[in-house]
Amino acid sequence: MTVRIGTSGWSYDHWDGVLYRPGLPARERLARYVEAFDTVELNASFYRWPREPAFASWNRRLPGGFTMSVKAPRGLTHARRLYAPEVWSERIARCWHELRDHREALLVQLRPDAERDDARLDWFLGTLPPWVQVAVELRHPSWQTDAVFDLLARHGAAYCVVSGADIPCVLRATSRLVYVRLHGPDHDHLYAGSYSDDDLRWWADRVREWEGGGHDVVAYFNNDGDGNAVRNAWRLRELLV
Repeated sequence: MTVRIGTSGWSYDHWDGVLYRPGLPARERLARYVEAFDTVELNASFYRWPREPAFASWNRRLPGGFTMSVKAPRGLTHARRLYAPEVWSERIARCWHELRDHREALLVQLRPDAERDDARLDWFLGTLPPWVQVAVELRHPSWQTDAVFDLLARHGAAYCVVSGADIPCVLRATSRLVYVRLHGPDHDHLYAGSYSDDDLRWWADRVREWEGGGHDVVAYFNNDGDGNAVRNAWRLRELLV
């Protein structure tokens, strides 16, 4: 089984002195990032979906064995709420094809106020080709039911396990891949704080359990402030050695 630990995004000015030498040009950050990690979650795609040539460029630039997860566009998940997804699904599939061996998962994050709608989620997942590995982040508590987990499993979609303020942390595996997002340990604010060693040991135990159960695991730290995501990712990886 494969375990990969990385961060959500890679180009942050406040990572200077943590992952990047001070003054490193932004265009050189990805080259440095891939020296330190073997996976990354592209977050900027949520705000503006890249064109196919961008995915082809990443395919050329990323080293062998490195994978990229990509966050689905907010036009699909937040504006349309997965309604009539066919045009977006076709566009995503064309771009996903260009990433080739560097594909990890398409992250589909629903709005916090998006309540359970099995039919809409089922239809959306059915519009994507089976070679697109999907992970779904369901933030509203109404989704936390066995019927939804079974729906994800039928499509081979991963339930996104989340650590973060006011988001249910449910440890479920619905596909070969277990997808984990760590938004920070702060109980009041997302993306804030640094996980303690005790926190990270607890997560290391969960990763080992999933791995022992025959799952691949990918985990991304999203508490980027002060370089916490970088330090936490490094430490979790150390604990898993």
